[in-house]
Amino acid sequence: MSRHCFACVTFVWTEASATGQNRGMLTYTPEAEAFRKEVKSWLVANLPKGWFDKGFELSGDERKKFNAEWPNKLFEGGWICATWPKEYGGKGLDTLKGVVLAEEFANAKAPMRADFFGDTLVGPTLLQWGTEEQKKEFLPQILSGKMRWCQGFSEPNSGSDLASLKTTAVLDGDEWVINGQKVWTTQGHHADYCFLLTRTDQVAAKHAGISYLLVPMRQKGVEVRGIVQPDGTAEFCEVFFTDARCPKDNVVGGVNNGWQVANSTLAFERGMSATTGYRRFEEEYRLMLIAAKKNGAINDAGIRQRLMQYYTKYQILRYNGLRSLGATLDGKKDMGVISLGATNKMYWTEMHQRAMELALDIHGADSMLIDTGPEDGGWPGAQRDKRREGYPVSAMMSSFFFSRSETIWGGTSQIQRNIVGERVLGLPKEPKPAGDK
Repeated sequence: MSRHCFACVTFVWTEASATGQNRGMLTYTPEAEAFRKEVKSWLVANLPKGWFDKGFELSGDERKKFNAEWPNKLFEGGWICATWPKEYGGKGLDTLKGVVLAEEFANAKAPMRADFFGDTLVGPTLLQWGTEEQKKEFLPQILSGKMRWCQGFSEPNSGSDLASLKTTAVLDGDEWVINGQKVWTTQGHHADYCFLLTRTDQVAAKHAGISYLLVPMRQKGVEVRGIVQPDGTAEFCEVFFTDARCPKDNVVGGVNNGWQVANSTLAFERGMSATTGYRRFEEEYRLMLIAAKKNGAINDAGIRQRLMQYYTKYQILRYNGLRSLGATLDGKKDMGVISLGATNKMYWTEMHQRAMELALDIHGADSMLIDTGPEDGGWPGAQRDKRREGYPVSAMMSSFFFSRSETIWGGTSQIQRNIVGERVLGLPKEPKPAGDK
């Protein structure tokens, strides 16, 4: 865990901006500013001494202690999923205060997220679709960190065409019996539960016969195999279900309604980048600029042009996020706003791939050195501190490698273009293969 938090939101575009008054002014309500002071005070009181000092860095033992203690402090402070209703363990914060909370954690570079799959994906899905019994059973355990989750959507032959999935669930008394295979299941080897898409009606059209189940992972009939990557890690997993079981009541949103429920989950995942994504890119731009000035690459007109293109693009991403947030605060849902989830996903992922190619060109042959660039935490896109894990790659190269996958996970760029073309622009749907329902 680095000192950087990627769940950061910035400002609110006021209604005055839309009417032409004080165009571009970004303001907060007095209540939001008062809440900001509360968050700042808590962070100062609870982060390690010296955290806000320039050049501060935790040692190895200090980092281990911080990583062990910080989630409990977040939970005790009520900051994990603070926008959730109070009856389910949240603070019941409104959207604007949620923005302020995320922003102050980002300003402090303090980790905020507990379990991404739990508090960002399945938790909000349960709040929208879950029964009261499901909410009371699962939400408190997500908040406390006692239950870890993985996502069981993709299959070997059902990735972009997810509705063609083959995993089945057959009702046997009070339990579903599950058979099939999932792939690219991140953190599957650590998870206690999987939110699983499975076919519960073999006769219905492929989108209509799918259900969304909450399946215990630690049981006979569930086998998890890590997919070893070139760096030696195996965070991606294959999961095999052989007569695995889950309670009948663990269906979320109703039997055969899983496709609609899953789209809500994907919207939560994709929506994160709409209002929180730009700061990560802003920091990477800053590091590229420092490196280019230091090694003279800034004197290359082509490098300067590409740097400014990157600056312009992440500013566009920022304002698209503000547009989406402003519409949410105003209770508006037009087609332009609805399309932002898909457009932002393909926009920032493709932008970031080009940006990391720029980073390689700025550093040149030095890109191949493990000590290129700042220590861990300097490159927000880096997945981990590779050097401390013994893998010979710099944090900058870690960010580059991960950027190659960003146009695939969470829905490929091709799928995002189909969504915009068909649902927003009203273009004809792609022809279906012969015999496809």
